[in-house]
Amino acid sequence: MNKREFIKQSLAGALGMVLVPSFLKGANLKEKLRTAHIGVGNMGMADLKAISSHSAVDVVALCDVDAVNLSVAHKMHPGARIFFDYRKMLEEMGSEIDAVIVSTPDHTHAPASMMAMNMNKPVYCQKPLTHYVSESREMKRLAAEKGLVTQMGIQVHSFYDYKLATLLIQSGIIGKVHTVHAWSPKNWGYDGPLPEGEDPVPQQLDWNLWLGTSKKRPYKKGMYHPANWRKLMDYGCGTLGDMGVHIFDTPYNALKLDVPRTITNECRPSNGFGFPEHNIVTYEFPGTPYTGESLKWIWYDGEGAPRMSEDLVLPGMDIKKDKKNQVANAKDKISLDAGVTAENELPEQGAMFVGEKGRLLLPHFMQLPKKISKGKFVDISKEIAKISKEHNLGEPIRNYDLEGPKHYHQFIDACLGKATTTAPFEYAARLTETILLGTIAGRFPGETLHWDAATAKFKEEKANQYLAGDYRQF
Repeated sequence: MNKREFIKQSLAGALGMVLVPSFLKGANLKEKLRTAHIGVGNMGMADLKAISSHSAVDVVALCDVDAVNLSVAHKMHPGARIFFDYRKMLEEMGSEIDAVIVSTPDHTHAPASMMAMNMNKPVYCQKPLTHYVSESREMKRLAAEKGLVTQMGIQVHSFYDYKLATLLIQSGIIGKVHTVHAWSPKNWGYDGPLPEGEDPVPQQLDWNLWLGTSKKRPYKKGMYHPANWRKLMDYGCGTLGDMGVHIFDTPYNALKLDVPRTITNECRPSNGFGFPEHNIVTYEFPGTPYTGESLKWIWYDGEGAPRMSEDLVLPGMDIKKDKKNQVANAKDKISLDAGVTAENELPEQGAMFVGEKGRLLLPHFMQLPKKISKGKFVDISKEIAKISKEHNLGEPIRNYDLEGPKHYHQFIDACLGKATTTAPFEYAARLTETILLGTIAGRFPGETLHWDAATAKFKEEKANQYLAGDYRQF
């Protein structure tokens, strides 16, 4: 049986489905929103569940390059039409789709989103927004030009603790901030050799469509689909593009930062294929009303992160014990359900704001921020209660299944004219640009790159070749 027949039988035969026009054609947008989903495996499945949990949503189209992913999603939404190629989906169903959800590997975020946006469709796109800086700038421009509702998938942006930390920093709880440390011991890097040879492509996978606009490459089992693409330069954005976007988000938002002036990455020499397994990226940002004249930001990832410094020492901390705990946590796969750490131990992932009047520690995630001053933890319960009341934050929810859908539902409500998104592409593009500049700096370890935001170019001409990529015709 060839691949085409396998896919046809696995979907049509096993599910007994019929491809029919959407029954929602002409639906009243004030009451219902017809959504199309590009990528429905792994995070795409989580996105599908969260979006479709909104009472005003009707899922009318599903797209994935993997027949197994598509089969599972279609069982949940049997009325939806299915596609392997997002281009055909948008071309055939354009008038029947009100909003598009993009949950593919990073290299397909912009191609799929841009096609939808050019058709005047609101877009919810997973983080990081794009794979290249040029794409981020173009998506920001197009969203503004067309006045589209947009949202980047950084769910924790809408969680209680992150909104609280933003308001605390902006209230001046530690004065003007001069340094931020952020870290994750996750490892979305690959220091191994380039794969040799090729393996048979699984029957359920359309490898050409998975590659999309990226250059043609032979399939190798375990290297790309379904999970390890984040480690590789052609498809992902490393740990910075995975956990970095989440952990950067609150300090970036709270301090009202733009893009950095300089970027330096301490890492191994580039192998041109995989991201380094350990990175220490130092950014220097122009000052804002919430910072000093400039801001220093240091990101650490990989096993054992962060590298200890005086800024990260907690009251009563046993530094040797803490480093052992961090290495142990890194070897276990860190999950969204990571437990609360002891008060005198650094959380396995998080951020530390360093200001004129102390420090603010923000664990990742579902833990309250903590203030440290003069070597002691400071009780800020009154400040938290005051800000929570003034801004109607409510009580902290320690259940991801309850908190998670909020960010998605905000997008749906915005499409229906009932809300405003808090991570639109205008914001997401700048945050993503910052992240991507750090990954580019990884190609020039130890060198300081100088970024000109006005021209969107590096002073170092050799680095500019990585700001965009050549799209393959597929």
